[in-house]
Amino acid sequence: MVAILKRELKAYFFSPIGYIFIGFFLLLSGFFFAATNLFTMTADMKQMFGNLSIVFLFLVPVLTMRLISEEKKTKTDQLLFTSPVSVTGIVLGKYLAAVSVFFVTLLITGAYPVILYFFSKPALGEILAGYLGFFLMGTSFIAVGLFISALTENQITAAVASFGTLLLLWLMDWVVPFIQNPYAVKALEWLSILRRFQDFVIGVLSLSPIIYYISFSAAFVFLTIRVLEKRRWS
Repeated sequence: MVAILKRELKAYFFSPIGYIFIGFFLLLSGFFFAATNLFTMTADMKQMFGNLSIVFLFLVPVLTMRLISEEKKTKTDQLLFTSPVSVTGIVLGKYLAAVSVFFVTLLITGAYPVILYFFSKPALGEILAGYLGFFLMGTSFIAVGLFISALTENQITAAVASFGTLLLLWLMDWVVPFIQNPYAVKALEWLSILRRFQDFVIGVLSLSPIIYYISFSAAFVFLTIRVLEKRRWS
């Protein structure tokens, strides 16, 4: 797994993909930070986190589209399957590589609260909870993108399908008011990614949404493993 992790990290930074993701994320996060905090002279980062979550919908496919689809297109997946690394190790290595790039990028934005401390006294607990929620939500999005990448050998198809799937998950809360069936409403509310993220943004830290995000990510990583296992033995 470690070998796959190192290989994927090199692939991110020896190609434009890693720099495109980091560059656009920092550019847009810097814009929203300036617009919602510096120009308005407020220490509340709720609006910035909300804007960033929408931006991340567009950037996740850039991060995940090539993870497995490229291996299938170039037929290097056969080399991976015959290597000493298990399919679980391959998937986890690729997943953790994408999460690592995301984590490093998010870590750089930690400069924003530091800047706020020069001018005001922001609520540190609320900001840290927002960062934790955004990271957990991001890892869930990456798991979805990884799974979609395993279903096709075309990177563009993987990117578009990932964005469409994530957008549907994101818009789930908007659909709930139009549904009359109470069981369907409860099911959609339970599946809602956005609803749990809002708890973090307002500084509410509880075990339930943390377990949800971890379970959500684990489920899609498991599905990815099953897809590759099926391909391996087909």
